[in-house]
Amino acid sequence: MAYSTRLIGAANTLEHRVYTEQNGIVLSPFHDIPLFADASNGILNMVVEVPRWTNAKMEISKEEPFNPIKQDIKKGRLRFVRNCFPHHGYIWNYGAFPQTWEDPNQTHTETKAKGDNDPLDVCEIGEQVGYTGQVKQVKVLGIMALLDEGETDWKVIVVDVNDPHASKLNDIEDVERHFPGLIRATNEWFRIYKIPDGKPENAFAFSGEAKNKKYATEIIHECHEAWRKLITGETPSKTPSYELSITNTTIENSPGFVRRNDPAYTSVPADSRKPPAPIDPSISKWFYISSAQI
Repeated sequence: MAYSTRLIGAANTLEHRVYTEQNGIVLSPFHDIPLFADASNGILNMVVEVPRWTNAKMEISKEEPFNPIKQDIKKGRLRFVRNCFPHHGYIWNYGAFPQTWEDPNQTHTETKAKGDNDPLDVCEIGEQVGYTGQVKQVKVLGIMALLDEGETDWKVIVVDVNDPHASKLNDIEDVERHFPGLIRATNEWFRIYKIPDGKPENAFAFSGEAKNKKYATEIIHECHEAWRKLITGETPSKTPSYELSITNTTIENSPGFVRRNDPAYTSVPADSRKPPAPIDPSISKWFYISSAQI
């Protein structure tokens, strides 16, 4: 299924949004895009939020109707990740699996931490640089468990099925064999990327080990089931701790299902794309993190 993007405003501004469309119909990348592109062959859909080598911290907005992708904001300012030498921006195409949710009400038996209330994060390691809002078909290779401020923040490692190396990559050990150093670099990136902002290094469960495809697949299915309960109303989408939008156009048994004549749908803005706004030159600064800092 072909997907396209509806762009609102200029990138690098507070107003910028990237909506997902299919044949001109707006969809939620959180709820309406199927997780499984070809379940019998283990092929999943992923939504690219942040293209490789870029710094803007783009993410699916869980709270807004139809969950457009927007840039994260902290204290009224747009968030960018810093360049921690030798890593420039994000070192993979970074995104999320649709129809997954890390339930903040559930504590994982092995990580001993609750879910982070987001769709499952995905690191796509193929050679093509993606674009924000792109829907890629990928296969799962492994998973890492970041512990971010006391929450389990899974990072699934995948490869685009159309990548030239895809046929050689079938499990986590293949990544080290064909892309030596990438798993270590991924661990380092997530450990240190917040240090330039004055935060301590992040920690990992399993001593930073990347688990294999089988383990990753189990986590994906758990998070898909958590999402199913969310979208059908078995799990509340609004609590004192969070308020999620479950507005969608494809899941008729969901309390959030709307038709195209519903005000929630007709109020989605038309495409109004503009050239990207300039970025503060300080975003390109390099930070050298010494071993003493980590």
